[in-house]
Amino acid sequence: MRAVVDKDTCIGCGLCASTEPDVFKMDDDGKAVSFADTTEENKDSVQTCIDGCPVNAISAE
Repeated sequence: MRAVVDKDTCIGCGLCASTEPDVFKMDDDGKAVSFADTTEENKDSVQTCIDGCPVNAISAE
């Protein structure tokens, strides 16, 4: 699974990057970016990020 961030929707709250820094980071524009695939070890925290995004900007493919 790979998490995908819709940068047009993202408000840059940083919840995902602080929850799962091995998958998400904030870019120079202050928006979240998914830069790594989800692993077996972090799949639960990535799902927490997807479920917890306040504007539903994160999805999985």
